[in-house]
Amino acid sequence: MAPDILAEITSMLVEIVGDEYLLAEEVTMKTTFNEDLALESVEFVALAELLHHRYGAEVDLMGFLAEKDMDAILAMSVGELVTHIGRITHASLPQPAASPTPGTPPGTAPATATAGAPAPLVPPPVVPAPVVPPPVVPAPGASPVPTSAG
Repeated sequence: MAPDILAEITSMLVEIVGDEYLLAEEVTMKTTFNEDLALESVEFVALAELLHHRYGAEVDLMGFLAEKDMDAILAMSVGELVTHIGRITHASLPQPAASPTPGTPPGTAPATATAGAPAPLVPPPVVPAPVVPPPVVPAPGASPVPTSAG
């Protein structure tokens, strides 16, 4: 699956930055968006839109970038994006029903995962905590209501 995703991302990058630039540069899993491709923010937005059209709303490039600090964004490789897309699209595929283990009543899920079937690694959504300013406490002996000089 990763080679297919890599080929699709390469095609999207050719569409965004032009094939004359990417023909000189082979896009691999280790290719970085910043140093190797010199992608600008507007090009990241264009890539996000193409990814959204191709894979749906589950592949949210801007959300994926928002989880990273600036150094991680600048060092991000195409392979990281391929892995992210693979994880998201694999998790969204219908999973085959696990066959019951001997001795397990029908309709009961087995206690352990089926060998060879990795559990999808989907991080929980990041919900920012509300920002609440601290209460204003007047200094000892100060009037709680400001007075005007006058």
